[in-house]
Amino acid sequence: MSTWTEFLTITGVSALLLTALQAVTFAIGHRLGRYNVVDVSWGLGFVLVAAVSAALGDGDPGRRVLVLALVTVWGLRLSWHMHRKSVGRGEDPRYRELLDRAGGATLGTVARKVFVTQGAAQWFVSLPVQLSAVLGPAHGAGRIVMTMGVALWAVGAAFEAVGDRQLRAFKADPANRGRIMDSGLWAWTRHPNYFGDACVWWGLWLVCAGVWPGAVTVGSPIAMTYFLVYATGARLLEQSMSRRPGYREYQARTGYFLPRPPRG
Repeated sequence: MSTWTEFLTITGVSALLLTALQAVTFAIGHRLGRYNVVDVSWGLGFVLVAAVSAALGDGDPGRRVLVLALVTVWGLRLSWHMHRKSVGRGEDPRYRELLDRAGGATLGTVARKVFVTQGAAQWFVSLPVQLSAVLGPAHGAGRIVMTMGVALWAVGAAFEAVGDRQLRAFKADPANRGRIMDSGLWAWTRHPNYFGDACVWWGLWLVCAGVWPGAVTVGSPIAMTYFLVYATGARLLEQSMSRRPGYREYQARTGYFLPRPPRG
C-alpha cells in the first residue's frame, strides 16, 4: 500500500469514528438537556484518531508510539477534567450565547453549530497525527525539530494541567465566591488552559514536521489556535466573564492569551 493510500485510509476511518462519536455525544446532550457534554468528547476524539493512526499507519514505529502517548495523555486528562467540571451543572454560557445568536437551540442548529463543527475541527486539527503515522523516521535536523515539538508539548500540557488545577482549587474555597481568579498562572494570562492547548498542538505539529511532507499540515495548529482564541474559546468566555465585578480590572493587568508579567 502506498503512503498516500495509507493516509487516505487513516483519514477516512478517522472521519467515520469522529462522526459516530459526535452523534453519540449529541444524543447524550439532548437527553441531559445541555450540550456542553461536547467538551468531554473533544479530547476523546483526538485519542481515537491517534489510536487509529498508530494501528493503521506503517510509518516510523517509534514516532507512532510517541504521538499516540502524547495525544492520549493530553486527551484523557482534558476529557476527565471537563467531565468533572460539567457534571451536575447546567449549560455552559458559551454555548447558550452561541445558540442564542444562531436563532435558538433547535435540534438542527445545535447539531450544525456545535457537533458538526466540533467533529470537523477534530478531523482537521488532527491531520498532523494522521500524516505522521505514515511517514518514515526523522534524521538530522528533523530529530531536532521533533525534540523541540515534544518540549513545546510538555510546556503546553503543564500550563493546561496546572492552570486547571489552580482554578479548581480556587473555586473550591468558599472564601473566593464571587472573586476573580488572578493568582498563579492566571496572573500571567487570563487563559492559561487555552494557551497550553495551543502549545500542545503546535508541539505535535513539530513532531510531524520533522519529516517531509509533515510540515504541510501547518493549517491544523493555526486552526486550533483560532478556535481557542476567537471562535469557541477565549473570546466567548470573555464575553460572559466581562459582566462579572472586577473582571475589567483583571483584563487591564493580565495578558489576554500569551503569558506576560502582570501589571501593577
